[in-house]
Amino acid sequence: MTGLLETPYGTRDFLPAEAAAKREIEQKIFKLFALFGYEEVVTPTMEFLETLTTSGGRIIEPHLFKMFDGLNRTLALRHEMTTPIARLAVSRLKDKPLPLKLSYNTNVFRFRKNQPGRQCEFYQAGVELIGISNALADAEIVALAAQALTVAGLKDFKICLGQAEFVGSLVENLSPELQTQIKSAIERHDLVALKNLETDDAFKKIPTLQGGREILSAAEALAKNDRSRRALDNLKEIYRLLEVYGVAEKITFDLGLIRDFEYYTGMVFEAYAPGVGYSLAGGGRYDNMLKDFGAACPATGFALGIERILDARKFQGVEENSQAKKFYVSFAAGFQDSAIKKAASLRADGKIVELSLTSQKKSDAEKSCTEKSCTELIYLA
Repeated sequence: MTGLLETPYGTRDFLPAEAAAKREIEQKIFKLFALFGYEEVVTPTMEFLETLTTSGGRIIEPHLFKMFDGLNRTLALRHEMTTPIARLAVSRLKDKPLPLKLSYNTNVFRFRKNQPGRQCEFYQAGVELIGISNALADAEIVALAAQALTVAGLKDFKICLGQAEFVGSLVENLSPELQTQIKSAIERHDLVALKNLETDDAFKKIPTLQGGREILSAAEALAKNDRSRRALDNLKEIYRLLEVYGVAEKITFDLGLIRDFEYYTGMVFEAYAPGVGYSLAGGGRYDNMLKDFGAACPATGFALGIERILDARKFQGVEENSQAKKFYVSFAAGFQDSAIKKAASLRADGKIVELSLTSQKKSDAEKSCTEKSCTELIYLA
C-alpha cells in the first residue's frame, strides 16, 4: 500500500507554490528566448532508440528508459533535446532558411543515481542555433544563457568558458589510447592521473588554467600548432563580444572544461552559482551532430536546468513573487448568483479570485479566507 503513495525513483512532485515558481521562471526565460528570435518547437517524449544513439549518443544508452511499440520496435524516452531537434532540423525544417533559431521547454529522462541536482526526470529550457559557425553565434548563445539566469532571479553566478578544440589540437598526434587517457583526466580535472601519465608537462597545466582573461595569455605558451592558436583566438573574440553584450563580468575561463569530447567541437561552457554543487546550465558548439542525420551543419546551443535554478534561488534568498491580490468571495444563503457575478467582474479586471462553493456565515467565510491564504474577503449577504 505504501508504494501507491510514492513517486518512482528519481522523480518528484511539485507542490502548488513550487509549481508556481517553476512556471514563473519558465515564462520569463521563454519570453527572453523569443526576444532573441528563437521559436519554440515541441518534439515527442519518446523517439526511436537509433535516433537517440547516433555516434556520440551511444555512450548514453545504458541511461535511457527503453520500451517497445506495437510493432516491436525499440523506443526510448528523450534524455536531452539537442538530438531530437537535430532530427527535426534535418527532416521537417530542411527547407527553412538558415540559421535556424529554435527553443524548447520540457522534461527529459535519464536513469542515474539519485542525488542532489540529478534526477531521472528533470526539466530543461534551452535553445539551438543551427546553420552558422562563428564567434558571434557562440557569443549570442553565452550572452543569452547569462541573461536567462538573470531574468530567472539570480544575481550571483559565473559562466565558465572553455574550448574543446584547444585540448583536442594538443593531443592530435598522440596515440588514441593516450589521447583518451589525457582527455578523460582533463575532463575530470584529475591532476594526479595526469601526473602519472608519461606525457608532456603542458597537459598537466591545462586543468590549472582557470581565471580571468589573463588565462588566455598563459595558454598561448602551450599552443603548439595553428589549430590550438585558432581555438584561443576564437575564445578571445567571443569574450570581446560578450563585453559588448555587457555580460563579461559573469565570465571566467577554464581551459580544462571540455565537457564531452565526442560531442563538442569548439566553445563549451557551464554556469555555476554559490552553494549549489552542480552546474545550472551548460552548452557549446557541436558541429558534427547533424551529419549523423545526413546533413552536416554547424550548430551551437545550451540547456538550463529549471530545478537547479530553483535550488540556486533558494540559496540566494530570492523571494518568490507573490501573485496579485487574491480575493475570497463568499455569500450568505440566497446570494449565490450575486457572488458568481462579483467573482466574474473581479476576474475580468485580472484579479485572482476564489469563490466559495457553498453559502457560509461571515465568521466561517473569514476563517476560510485566512486558510486559503487570500488577502481580501468579499462577503455578499
